[in-house]
Amino acid sequence: MLDPELLEWITARRAQLDELEEQLVKQLVEARAERDELAVTERVLDRVSVQLAGERASAAPAPGQVGGRPVMLIPHRTPDMEETMLPPDYQRILAAVRQATGPVMARQVGEILGVDVTVRAKLEPLRGGWSDSLIVAGCANRRTAASPHACDQRRHRPEQCATGVTAVPPTAVGLV
Repeated sequence: MLDPELLEWITARRAQLDELEEQLVKQLVEARAERDELAVTERVLDRVSVQLAGERASAAPAPGQVGGRPVMLIPHRTPDMEETMLPPDYQRILAAVRQATGPVMARQVGEILGVDVTVRAKLEPLRGGWSDSLIVAGCANRRTAASPHACDQRRHRPEQCATGVTAVPPTAVGLV
């Protein structure tokens, strides 16, 4: 005959293992359900990503012609306009200016963007793109050492500063 203490220990241990098995089965069911939810989420995100990519492509500035010269069309500035509506190169210009702690020279922005700043011809279009970016994004009041105020420059008409610039040369950021 078996020892009663040993039988009691076996019975208690079997109960513990049965309880553990129930917990593990429950966790397995929950893990499978969460994995299924993640698969659904992944499919939805894939669809949304494709849709957003299509929307971004259709919202991208379209190249055009003004006076026989190629230009990059950029949207008019509106109160609810977001920087993401600007061409990527213009967004990079704004990011470079915002990183600065004080007045910014076009040369500094050119260095950040990887433009050959030793060639003046490559730096001048950058100044135009920089000014246009600031105006379109509504940041024209950001004073810099190279551009005291974009609206004060002769090539910008005051009405453009109020509504945004509609066309600038595609080489304006010096990266083309």
